[in-house]
Amino acid sequence: MLGPGTLKTSTNMTIQPTEMRIKKCTLYLLPIEMRMPLKFGTEVLTHVSCARVCMKVADPDGRTVEGWGETPLSVAWAWPSQSSYSDRFHDMVAFCSLLTEAWTHHAVTGHALEVGYAFLENELVGLTAQFNRSDRTAVEPMPYLAALICCSAFDLALHDAFGKLVDRPVYETYQPDLLGDDLATYFENDTGFAGRFPIDFLAPPPTCLPVWHLVGGLDPLDQSELTGDEPSDGYPVTLVDWIKHDGLDCLKVKLRGNDADWDYDRLTAIGKIAADHGSTHLSADFNCTVTDPAYVNEILDRLKEDQPAIFHSILYIEQPFAYDLEANRIDVRSLARRKPLFMDESAHDWRLIRLGRDLGWTGVALKTCKTQTGALLSLCWAKANNMALMVQDLTNPMLAQIPHVLLASHAQTIMGVESNGMQFYPAASAPEACVHPGLYQRQGGQLDLSTITGSGFGYRIDEIERQLPPPVLQFET
Repeated sequence: MLGPGTLKTSTNMTIQPTEMRIKKCTLYLLPIEMRMPLKFGTEVLTHVSCARVCMKVADPDGRTVEGWGETPLSVAWAWPSQSSYSDRFHDMVAFCSLLTEAWTHHAVTGHALEVGYAFLENELVGLTAQFNRSDRTAVEPMPYLAALICCSAFDLALHDAFGKLVDRPVYETYQPDLLGDDLATYFENDTGFAGRFPIDFLAPPPTCLPVWHLVGGLDPLDQSELTGDEPSDGYPVTLVDWIKHDGLDCLKVKLRGNDADWDYDRLTAIGKIAADHGSTHLSADFNCTVTDPAYVNEILDRLKEDQPAIFHSILYIEQPFAYDLEANRIDVRSLARRKPLFMDESAHDWRLIRLGRDLGWTGVALKTCKTQTGALLSLCWAKANNMALMVQDLTNPMLAQIPHVLLASHAQTIMGVESNGMQFYPAASAPEACVHPGLYQRQGGQLDLSTITGSGFGYRIDEIERQLPPPVLQFET
């Protein structure tokens, strides 16, 4: 499966592939404290840890390079539960340790997409089941979404390493001169993808992207809501001040999903602030807590009747329902007729996106935290099936921000990219911001990607003066 061999290009020329093999994986854990609490569903977060992976790979001649990947271990997002945060976090760290060994011994060679796909298809589900049968801290099984998050740092490092090995930016490697198989191989021999490659679905990247600001459920909207306990660190605190400071045009509103009056009032209050200060786009995120489309429909219909300007400013609705789509096959067509409806937590892979489309979902919110391999294949399948795209944040700091914004720049989203790490822990990315200032500060409602250069993800990691902690774990073949 997707192993060594001669690659064929679309012009019937044959070239020798780059057979990348994994040689070593090193796992780091980088803890970060938040300057402001972030409410995720029913939980309030005050800190997060990022898994950072260094992956050494080699070509058949023995030449080696190192690739890097990083993902916030967002426990509350990936694993909503009544179990303690600490127990779930420790399980995700333990699973990252298991993956460090598993990726190092992953024997498939080839392009990063081929190697990553083989791991997702043949290894990750079994490793997750194996982990859930073992002695763990949490009392309940770890969800597959949490396993994907843990896996994503390794998969990102894999794609970065391949780009460095062939001396190309990552998104210039997804074409037939380096890929041996077309997309039909990945999409169950769907003949509609015969002769088509990921490069066929990627847009020319702009140097700047419109950026979305997250309005959390606990965020103060204006000075009247301040308690005196807010940080005094030179960064804005209220929504009004953020809009003025960053020139924001796009606001993503976190809602409760189980309190219709609160959700309506919150959308109304933020919509009025947006109109008063020149922000023209809103989105509504119900965080998987809604159980019936009627809940969202009634809020939207009430807005359309009483606050038509706010209703029309809502660009899309994000994932109101439980993310286990197979267990919660809700027909969402009534909601999708009112506003574009985007899958987020439900969109683990292209097969679930296909199921979502059958149920009436009209768009997909991509995230690099579900692996670069999975995000790329999801992008291709969704575009081929006329589904709209967004790229949503996982409050990505440091290195995690760069693949995140690159995905958005190539995906041709309906409106830019969400990026909120600068709201909750701006100081965490200070070393990276010295090299890429426009990625960690929003100016004029935009992010500037012009400093991302070179092969791989263009981190320019040798220029970033970050002191890493001692590794959590390291394996080498």
